[in-house]
Amino acid sequence: MRELAVPDSYVVDLVPHGDPRGRFTEWYRADVMSQAVGHPLTLAQANHSVSARGVLRGVHFALVPPGQAKYVYCPAGRVLDVVVDVRVGSPTFGVHDTVVLDSDEPRAVYLAEGLGHAFLSLADGSSVTYLVSSGYDPTREFGVHPMDTDLALPWPDDVEFELSGRDRVAPTLAEARDQGLLPTYAESTARYAELRG
Repeated sequence: MRELAVPDSYVVDLVPHGDPRGRFTEWYRADVMSQAVGHPLTLAQANHSVSARGVLRGVHFALVPPGQAKYVYCPAGRVLDVVVDVRVGSPTFGVHDTVVLDSDEPRAVYLAEGLGHAFLSLADGSSVTYLVSSGYDPTREFGVHPMDTDLALPWPDDVEFELSGRDRVAPTLAEARDQGLLPTYAESTARYAELRG
């Protein structure tokens, strides 16, 4: 388990165990996560999506508090998972990092409250399962356009992208900041301290 270029996000390399019957993977361990981030992940909702190649979901985030931490795993297929620091005032504001989540080489990504998240399906039928710390609240969840040129996210050139209507009209990071839609670094770090306390 290692921290990504965006502070408060981690990649977890998982260990698959196989024999002639198939494969078994412990894809989430509460004790490991709690030790790494300093507090347990409160499980409020579990989500699952299946996407065709080229489906791009995000960049999504929730206002803090409470925000929405995510633990993301790809049990089938292959996706490019992206974490973006959208916390206004963060020393790494606008910085991103990527992880390929692949069912053949299992790993997971954890991102704390206040961070932005997106993923691109690289194969038909890619499944993404994620645990989240707060339930869906449309009044507190927003997005940044995944093709924002200032973010310069490293999407591959050989994919025809399919975005939801919501994501197609999402503001740029600068527009979201100017509109007051983004969480702040101060709010986010205060939330982490509260969870650790």
